[in-house]
Amino acid sequence: MSNNAAERSIRPLALGRNNYLFAGSDAGGKRAAAIYTLIETTRMNDLDPEAWLADVINRIADHPINRISELLPWNWQLSAIKIAA
Repeated sequence: MSNNAAERSIRPLALGRNNYLFAGSDAGGKRAAAIYTLIETTRMNDLDPEAWLADVINRIADHPINRISELLPWNWQLSAIKIAA
């Protein structure tokens, strides 16, 4: 038996934790942790993190605040408007 799969799955967490030491401030570290959490959540929901983030950034300014939960990874649907490449 081997625990290589488990070690590979937690490696990004360990690397991220080490990188937070150099975030510049406590607030910077908290922001980095929040973004990291959202990116990992998109992966857990079988989404492309880059496509999700680009779409959310493109839509969030015009999106109604009372429907913000629609942009969360587990509710997200790709918008019909194509993102300029």
